[in-house]
Amino acid sequence: MFADRQDAGAQLAERLREFTGAGDVVVVGLPRGGVPVAFEVARALRAPLDVVLIRKLGVPFQPELGFGAIGEGGVRVLNQDIVRMAGLSQEEMAAVEVREQRELLRRVRRYRGDRPPVDLARRTVIVVDDGIATGGTARAACQVARAQGARRVVLAVPVGAPSTVAAMSDVADEVVCLRTPASFHAIGSWYADFTQTGDDEVIELLRRAAALAHGRRTEPAASPPGIPLGEVEVEAGGVRLPGHLTVPDEAAGIVVFVHGSGSGRHSPRNRYVAGHLNRAGLGTLLFDLLTWQEELDRRKVFDIELLARRLLQVTAWLREVPQAAGLPIGYFGASTGAAAALWAAAEPDHDIAAIVSRGGRPDLAGARLGLVRAPTLLIVGGRDEVVLDLNRAAQERLHCDNELRIVPGATHLFAEPGTLEAVADLARDWFAGHFRPLVAAAPPRPAH
Repeated sequence: MFADRQDAGAQLAERLREFTGAGDVVVVGLPRGGVPVAFEVARALRAPLDVVLIRKLGVPFQPELGFGAIGEGGVRVLNQDIVRMAGLSQEEMAAVEVREQRELLRRVRRYRGDRPPVDLARRTVIVVDDGIATGGTARAACQVARAQGARRVVLAVPVGAPSTVAAMSDVADEVVCLRTPASFHAIGSWYADFTQTGDDEVIELLRRAAALAHGRRTEPAASPPGIPLGEVEVEAGGVRLPGHLTVPDEAAGIVVFVHGSGSGRHSPRNRYVAGHLNRAGLGTLLFDLLTWQEELDRRKVFDIELLARRLLQVTAWLREVPQAAGLPIGYFGASTGAAAALWAAAEPDHDIAAIVSRGGRPDLAGARLGLVRAPTLLIVGGRDEVVLDLNRAAQERLHCDNELRIVPGATHLFAEPGTLEAVADLARDWFAGHFRPLVAAAPPRPAH
């Protein structure tokens, strides 16, 4: 038995001491009960601490029974056995998901405030909770970390049901569990003090962890040489949209990321791909197509024409930015964002150099598909059967130079090891191949 979550965290940290001081380690806790445990682990390992936000999807007539979970970055995990057992319809599941998505967004804003999430790309991520029973939330958390580009995922808990712990090896590279009692009944029964953790405690622990990390750092981390980073705001459709613009020296072009399904500029998968493009000498603009209030309205999330009109206004703004003057512009669209990118690119006199769609819904661009002139690359996961069929049908309606590339073994979110890297490589080559001839043929850019 553990005295409390702090005691459990200290004991767990002892088992994880091989990670102490490793520069690529990040500890993430599951709110709320997992955060006090994770704080002790992060402090002992001298690693940054963040939270991984997950919301259980409960069966409407029995909310404590989860039929799945959702997480940041659009991660969605379903337990098909429970869906079938409960006889849930698509409408019932969608209603629960909309409600939990709102709560997820609320907690993101409450726990982090204006602080951006810790970047998990190419890092060892230690996912910590105070215990696992059925494992649905921990499983989703590991998938979120993987979707955010984690190089290695370690699931660490003080106590867990033996069968559940054994099953976690399919989502984590390593599972560390201090106690796996055969007579496991409930997580709380293995703690002398299992007092509920509140939001205020989570926020305070994150603040303390950030202060410790700041105290350890002697100087700010340097940006990649020649890559100015900048937060921007663009007025479009009567609202101000925040974004992040990155322009390397001698950039071959700028890629505008068009997020889908309520995602935004903090999308971990798109940030991973953007970093890949930056290192290849390509500029990137990640921005929010919708305000956070608008994201709660599912009609706006799927209003492709609204998203496309805003994208056109953002593109017009980008062409006036001195660092981007005269550079080719491309679109990288994901999910519904791919439809918005294709819709916008079909506008007359709208000169887009290249388009890449990742797990996109080009079919939602409708009749405008046949008007797209920009070379278009469609990337789909080999195990994303429904979206793959939609992309094949949409490809037949494209009259521009186009290709369909399938990433073997990948599902819709490209959360499987190596699959997101494959997407980044394909996007880099497509944009570079279509940008560079245009740059070579263009007159010299004016100095700024």
